[in-house]
Order: sequence, then structure tokens, then C-alpha cells
Amino acid sequence: MQQKKEKSQASGPQKQSDPQKQQRNMQDQKASQIPGRKDLRTTKKSTENKSLSFKAKKPSNKSSGPEKSSNSTKNTLQRFEYEDDHIFWCGKCNLPLIGEECGICGGRGEIIRLSQPADVRFCSPYEREVLEKHLYSAFGCNPLGERLIFLNKIPGEDKTDEVLVDGFIFGILRFELSEMNYSFEPSLQGAKILLKHAEGRKVELRKMNRHLNGKNISAELVESFDANIKTGDFVLVTTGSLTGYGVSYIGGPDFSNLKTLIESKAQAEREVKTEIEILPDAETKVIRIRKVDGTRASLHPEIPGLRVCIEANKKHLQVLGKNAINTIRGLVSRNEYRNLPVYVSFSGGKDSLVVLDLARSSLKQRELKAFFLNTGIEFPETIEFVQSFCREMKIPLEEVDAGSAFWEQVEKFGPPAKDFRWCCKVCKLASAGDLKVEKGGCSLPNKGAGNSIAYLTIDGKRKHESFSRARIAASETNPFVPAQLNIFPIRDWKALEVWLYIYWRGLSYNPLYDLGFERVGCWLCPSALAAEYVRVKELHPEMHEKWNTFLLKWAKARGLSEKFVEHGFWRWKELPPKMLRLAEELGVSVIAKENAEDFEITVVAGISPCRAGGFSIEAGVKGIREKEAADFMNVLGSTVYAEELGMLLVKTGKGTVKFFSNGNLLVSSETKEQAVSLFKDTAKQFVRISRCTGCGICLKTCPLGAVSVNEKKPSVSEACIRCGKCTESCVVTRYFNKLVPDLDQKLKV
Repeated sequence: MQQKKEKSQASGPQKQSDPQKQQRNMQDQKASQIPGRKDLRTTKKSTENKSLSFKAKKPSNKSSGPEKSSNSTKNTLQRFEYEDDHIFWCGKCNLPLIGEECGICGGRGEIIRLSQPADVRFCSPYEREVLEKHLYSAFGCNPLGERLIFLNKIPGEDKTDEVLVDGFIFGILRFELSEMNYSFEPSLQGAKILLKHAEGRKVELRKMNRHLNGKNISAELVESFDANIKTGDFVLVTTGSLTGYGVSYIGGPDFSNLKTLIESKAQAEREVKTEIEILPDAETKVIRIRKVDGTRASLHPEIPGLRVCIEANKKHLQVLGKNAINTIRGLVSRNEYRNLPVYVSFSGGKDSLVVLDLARSSLKQRELKAFFLNTGIEFPETIEFVQSFCREMKIPLEEVDAGSAFWEQVEKFGPPAKDFRWCCKVCKLASAGDLKVEKGGCSLPNKGAGNSIAYLTIDGKRKHESFSRARIAASETNPFVPAQLNIFPIRDWKALEVWLYIYWRGLSYNPLYDLGFERVGCWLCPSALAAEYVRVKELHPEMHEKWNTFLLKWAKARGLSEKFVEHGFWRWKELPPKMLRLAEELGVSVIAKENAEDFEITVVAGISPCRAGGFSIEAGVKGIREKEAADFMNVLGSTVYAEELGMLLVKTGKGTVKFFSNGNLLVSSETKEQAVSLFKDTAKQFVRISRCTGCGICLKTCPLGAVSVNEKKPSVSEACIRCGKCTESCVVTRYFNKLVPDLDQKLKV
């Protein structure tokens, strides 16, 4: 109870009542219609300020030109919504706070609402360079100087971050997949500040009394248009006393030519007093106004440094650390776990670094080891950091190396994808199960025989990292590594809190974070951003060349272009709408030509009724030998193999399976539904046989040791009780629908 109380104090005010929240959401919905983010402070000063606060529920649309409608609202609204979607900001000291009270002046911070998943972080040195480069390139200035800059990742095409400065959103820094380069979009306040210093991308309009926000502006209303403007650029707009920003439809040279032609047309009309159709009309649209108003904006006079920022948050960091330590001690000291080995999953990333430091503080009287799983495709910087940190801190390090497992399997599975992560099972989970523990395990209550915890692992997963991790509990077991109980002591922390803790404790960290990487996992992970792949090419050209050569060869064999690889389409099996739109924009074909694999299953005529009753499904199977199936199909039911008859018979609770030496397959059952289910079960096991990587996960999950693998050929003995654990844990069956994507169509269901 005490732990919950301290956490509440560190998290700020309690949630608003429903009516207040509804009112705020209505205001937010109006504000979110403006793609350029605005001041996110929640203040009590004026209605105007309230209208600028918002709680993001929509991803920011890419704005590389005229505004486009988005179809992502429906999907976005269904995702998890974080309630702790804010930090605090001390207006006096000009500092972010992770708790409500400032440790410098003692004042109460204002709430800064963050776009979800609300994982704000410090801007890295490399990201500062990128931002500065684009500010100078676009506007000829960088008014931010040495100020503390924070980035809040938001949904987007690729790397997309809100730039938070002095308690407001200065703009959006995004990586454009179409250009494979960064762009910067100012917010309304950012545009007003840039206008005071800018040497380019400025547009001055005639003074107008009508409403301008969201409107297209014709050439006749433009007084001046900077020559360095290009089509699709964000431009700084002035019209009378109003200032803001918009998007250009044409470039500076084109506008100059247009104005000349318009003036020529006007002169000709005056001279001949008639309309000349061949010259352009003055109504030609040149820019679209995003947002202009008469408010003023300025940067804060205080420019604090990192040391002051740490001091302002020290008390809150102490509370966070204490709560995390209590979580670790509370679980590790439970009677059933008291004698078990304790490991910290140390990946070399910032989160696992913090967890390792917390665990050392928590378990001074308990043996503790760091566990590093080297997937074989780790950054060399990560391997060096993990080893050197543990050596310097005198922390015992248990390292398991997957070796060349990835490169051995990639020819069989193809490149991993966000929706086809076979690599995690082969390179991570298979190796994680190899961890040797000396002491006996403890049985989990109500989990049945064979599920015993052999060791505890303290892990750095956080719910704000992604929507997929939003619901992680304080502890959980991993079905692929059943002997392991994972503990997540910093699951509620934001990236800002993680970094403040690292700086406060003076911990050395992985140098990749300063070089432009938000995550430091496997360097060719499909979940990595395209912006990060560019950095891999710059920092490790030899690594990038190896992977790119494979991708190009793989794509060519499927009739896919080099652009398919260059723009990262390979990172999905099923492309999301944003990538389909990009493919259309770039003219890239994403349809691979048919490429027959060694294994193939062809349904003869769907599902048909049997004369003797029931239903049957017939199919032809290639790439599986009868003997291989005979050694494995005990996993489905009792098996009879008549080699002299060239037939394998499997009897199950759902029906029977007959597999013949000529490759014919016959599945029979009493009902249509059971026939379909049994056929899919059979196909799934055949795919396991044909695609087996020899990773050994199924051996570790089988409670009776009935599974064996010899030269990547699995077999199941008669001891099998058909519990299904080996099937559930297999990387192949996990992606069965991807490997056999048209099975339902073949079955006509």
C-alpha cells in the first residue's frame, strides 16, 4: 500500500472526472485538426490557452504538400489509450518535471499533455545535428541554440517526433520514406519564433479580413514569395498582424514566372480591353494556410542545463527508484522464489541498464548475474558495451551466443518482418532456453505438471515503448521459455525518467544512443526505423552491404525492384495502408511473382461428403517424405505406418488422416468443421517438418521429452500425450498463416 501511495505522489494530480475529461476531449478534437502541433500546456489563464491543449488520439498526418485525408482514424481509436499521457513543466525554471513539484524553486509544474504513447525523451546529439541542419537549410537560422530539447515519438510513416522546447511543441521532425531524408514542420508557435530570425521560406500576403486557416491562397493575394521555396515546403506566413505557417503548392522560381505572366496578362487586358485565355489566371493557388493568428510567441529567458534538470527531478527519481526496488524485492523474496537464481536481462539498452543498476541496489545479499543474449546480429558497440560495463562494475555476465543461426535460416524463411518475426524465436528464445541453472525450480500454482520456475529474470520492458507493450504486468512467464519468470520493475516509466535516472546515477550507456538510434537491438531488425538503417549504412557500411546484398537477391528472385528494398517494403509480409500509399506514390510494385517452395500443399476439390457418411478433404503434398511424416505424426494421434502398402494412418479425436507414398493426403471426419480443423492441424505439422530450423525450442517445452530433432528433422515418440506445447512454441506454426496464406481459399471456407 505504501508503494502505491508513493507512486501516486510522483505521478501528479488524480484523473479528471468524466465530464471534465469529455469536455477536454472535445477541445482536443478541434485542436488536433491542425497537423502542426501547438502549445500543449494546460493552464488556467484563458480560454485561448485551453483550446490549445490536447490529448492526441490521431497520428500526425505526413504533410509533404497539400493536406491529404487520413483513413487511419478508425484503427487508431481502437488502440490502447494511456492515462498517464503527460509530464509537468516548471514555468519559472523552464524545466520538465516527472513529478508535480519542482526541486529547484518548489513551484507546481503545469501539465504538458503528450501525444501517445507519451514516451518523451532527451534529444540526442545526432538528432540535434539533424534538427539544426534542417532549420538552417529551410529557414537559415536555429533559434533553439543550446536549449534543452526533448522529442516525443508519435505515429507516422517512419521516425516521427514532436520537438518539445520550453514547454511547447516547436514542430515535428520526421523521416520521409519517399525521399529517404528528414523534413521539419513548424508548429504555429514554432513558426512565429522562426519568423523573428528566418532568412528564407517566408511568404507575405496582402492584409485580409476573412478567415484564412485551412484556405488556399491565390497568386494575386501574395505580396512576396521567397525564391528558396520548393513545392511542398512548409513556409512562414505573414498577413497584416497575423503570423503562422502554410504549405507551398509551387516553387519560388515558378512563382516569379507566374507573377510576371499575371502582370503581363493584366497589362494586355488593359490595352486591348479583352480577356487573354492563354495566360494563367490570377486565381492560381500558390499556398495553403495551415494556421495563422494574432498571438505572439517567444522563447523562455531561462536556458537551464542538464545538471539543473536533474536537480529539479531528484526527489521524484528517488521515489521512482524506491518503488522499483520494492517491486524487485517483493517478488524475489517470496517463499517459492527465495532459493532461485536471479538474472538481469541485460541487452545493452538504456532500460536494461537502469534495471541492472536497480537490481544491484535491491539484492545486495543475493547473488545476481547479468544475462546477455547475443543474437549474432547485434551491433558491435552493444557487445563491447555489455562486456565492458559488467567488467568495470564486477557484475558476473552470462552470455549466450546464437552464432550464425540467423544467417543459416534466412534463406529458408526469407527476411523477417514486423508481422513475421521468426528471427526472435530462432535467435533469442531458442538460445534463452539454453541458460543453465544450478538450483531446483518451484512449481507454479494451477499451471499443471512440467511448468516449474527454474530462475528469475529482471527485465526492462516498459509499457510506453509501444502500444503492444501497454498492458504488461509486474511479472509474467514466457510460453517459449517456461522455466523463466520475468519481473518488470520499470514498466510504468517513460523514456524521460529512464534517461534522468541514468544521468542522475552517472551510468555509462551504449554510445549508439548518441549516434541516432532510439533502440539498440539487432541491427537488421524489421522493427527498426528506415532512418536507423541509413545510420547503419553510414556507421557500418560492411554490415549494411551484407544485408542489402541478400535483400536485393531475394527481391530479384521474386520479381521485386531495388526500390522495394531501398524504401523498406520488405519489413512487412502484409503491407499496412501507409506503405501501400507510398508504393503507389513511388510507382513501386509490391506483388511478388509466384515462387514455388520445396514444400507445397494443393487441395484437390475442397470439402466433400463421403458416401459412408461424414466429410473428407483430399490434397496433394510435395516436399514431405512418408517416412518423415511417420516419425512425427504421433503429435496428432496414434500412428500406424505400413511401409509395404505405402500408407501412413493417423487416428485422432477429430477423425483420421491418411498419407500415401505418392503424396496424396486424405483427411476424414464426421462433420465439415472437424474435417477443416483436422486438415489444418495436419498441414501445420507438415509445415513444421518441412521448415524445421533445428532451434530446439520444442524440445525444451515438451514436459515428457517425447520430441527429438536430428539434422533439422523432428520426430515425436509414442510417449507424446498431445498436450500441444511443442506446436504452440514452434516458430513455424506461429506464422503458419503467413507460410500458407491461401489455405482457406483452397478449402473454400
